[in-house]
Amino acid sequence: MNPAQLSAAAIRQAAEALRAGQVVAIPTDTVYGLAADPFQPRAVESVFRLKGRAENRPILLLVDSRRQAESLAASLPPAFDALASRFWPGPLTLILRAASHVPERITARTGTVALRWPGSLLTRELIRAARGPLTGTSANRSGRPAAATAGQVGQQFFGQLGYILDGGPAATGLASTIVDLTGQPRVVREGAIPSLAVLSFCQSP
Repeated sequence: MNPAQLSAAAIRQAAEALRAGQVVAIPTDTVYGLAADPFQPRAVESVFRLKGRAENRPILLLVDSRRQAESLAASLPPAFDALASRFWPGPLTLILRAASHVPERITARTGTVALRWPGSLLTRELIRAARGPLTGTSANRSGRPAAATAGQVGQQFFGQLGYILDGGPAATGLASTIVDLTGQPRVVREGAIPSLAVLSFCQSP
């Protein structure tokens, strides 16, 4: 589906594919991602297989609201409110203690879950249409660069996905910044938001 065709009908079709257990490549506000229903084991296995992802690596989830994020977390540290209020929706992923109903395949038995409320309106509409959070791991095979365009997704996964939603080039081409909030706030990966901006905000009164 190309940008001119990303209508409500196209989003509905992609959501139906997700509910049917298929994997869909989607544009986000960072890079393209592989979306699947995290509560369907076969769909999650497909994501691991497509990426060639190691068994011990968790998969982040995309949500459409703070409330949805809170439902996936066992607890919320004070820094969550500060960072979510400042940077969500946007390219910031927060690692929290996982709620008991989050599948172990998603958490890779770490007891934690990585969550992001993306700035992309299209992504949020798709999450709502799919009626739940979606996996948001980058749309690339492990060890290869993240895809910044639908064409790059197609080169790596030709014929293997339910849909590729072409939203044009990714806004930044940079992955999200990841911050671990299970202890003292710690930047795990610097991405679209500079580490200094994140940490200084955590430490501000």
